[in-house]
Amino acid sequence: MPIVGLFNKEGQKITDFELSDKVFGVEVNQYVMHQVVVALLANKRQGTQSAKTRAEVSGGGIKPWRQKGTGRARQGSIRSPQWIHGGIVFAVKPRSYRISVPKSARRLAMKSALSSKVEENQIVVLESLEMDAPKTKEVIKMLDAFEAKKTLIVTAESNQNVYKSARNIQGVSVIPVNNLNVYDLLKFEKLIITKDAVSKIEEVYA
Repeated sequence: MPIVGLFNKEGQKITDFELSDKVFGVEVNQYVMHQVVVALLANKRQGTQSAKTRAEVSGGGIKPWRQKGTGRARQGSIRSPQWIHGGIVFAVKPRSYRISVPKSARRLAMKSALSSKVEENQIVVLESLEMDAPKTKEVIKMLDAFEAKKTLIVTAESNQNVYKSARNIQGVSVIPVNNLNVYDLLKFEKLIITKDAVSKIEEVYA
């Protein structure tokens, strides 16, 4: 079983903490993580872009000049793609970019991302992260204690005080464990997670 330190938010180690082998100790599968990240980013795309073809652009119903005898190139419409204000040749149309990934692959990718954080010694488990009011200084002090810069903070529940305290710190993001995803785990170098959030992850993925 992977063993990491359990810390308080001042950066002091309280005791050792055992993580589940089935979640934080699996063999890292980079291919599956890549597959899931590509799907996550593709599914965020709205796919609402649209341009007009020559058939959809207004005007151009009449031939601009006769076919022969003018010395100019023959033209059939002023809305052909080579004309200014003409149609687009291969116009983009609204479409879905959605990519489906099997549930088993999504689960494996999440376990792989979490295990990679343990392997790289980039995970910090906190006893708790409670704040009476939003205070950015407290979060900065905690990050300095762990030498954390580009950091993802994961809480067991949605915590507005922690969120408001960290939202103005560059390179730091706070999310509840229910919104945790592979992309965010790989995007941020350090993972600071509460003990309760770890329990929820193990409950779902173990």
